[in-house]
Amino acid sequence: MKTITINVSESVYEGFQEYARALDRTTSELIREAMELYWNERIRSRQSLRVLRPLSLGKVKKPFGGSRDYAGLPIGREHACLSSLDARASPRAQATS
Repeated sequence: MKTITINVSESVYEGFQEYARALDRTTSELIREAMELYWNERIRSRQSLRVLRPLSLGKVKKPFGGSRDYAGLPIGREHACLSSLDARASPRAQATS
């Protein structure tokens, strides 16, 4: 195990100390656990969706067809509600407005 020195705000460190006492653990254990959690969730390389294989969900119950999607909206035409959402979400659209 590698020994490190970090700078952290007093309030955050005190929070870790209080929580560690409540759990009857050391502050170092909690900080190591927090660092490992951060590593696993944010830093460690993740698989690309391109390498994931599709899952079989069973047989098709109802084939897709017709001119409407599953929400009942016409297929192949832009919907006013969707374009207004896109305009609000897009920084480019806001800059040109």
